[in-house]
Amino acid sequence: MSTAQLAWFKSSYSTDQGDSCVEVALEWRKSTYSSPQADDCVEVASTPATIHVRDSKDTTLTPLGLHPSAWAAFVPFAAAQAG
Repeated sequence: MSTAQLAWFKSSYSTDQGDSCVEVALEWRKSTYSSPQADDCVEVASTPATIHVRDSKDTTLTPLGLHPSAWAAFVPFAAAQAG
């Protein structure tokens, strides 16, 4: 994946002053629970404090941010509902 494809955002540890900031990138990947069709996907990106979830059909929408424990509880529930 090229750096242009990553989702960059300003770190919360950066200052509000000009160029004195750190940028962090999220690397989005297709969830293993998504269907094989390219347009029917859930994408996830993780950081130590948050699991980010978005719909691949419209990546301009604000992603859902979940605490890792909430994501860990959700995944088995979703898998049980799917099949």
